[in-house]
Amino acid sequence: MSEISVQELKARLSGAIAEAEAGRTLIITRHRAPVAQLGPATAAAVRRGSRVGRGQLVPALETGTRGRALAVLLEDRGDR
Repeated sequence: MSEISVQELKARLSGAIAEAEAGRTLIITRHRAPVAQLGPATAAAVRRGSRVGRGQLVPALETGTRGRALAVLLEDRGDR
């Protein structure tokens, strides 16, 4: 984390925003006391759980519907 004063932030706002886009967090200070924080809008990394990819796929329709698949789909669709 870098510190930047309000006065310096005013002078180089586009550069500070570019740093935030790159993933750095800037602490904005007024009279050397932190008052705000400027950082990236998205999370730096996505945390995936240990069970990702372990689920089983369940077929929406059973095979061997004897041509009833379209009727089932139209029934599910309703009045849309």
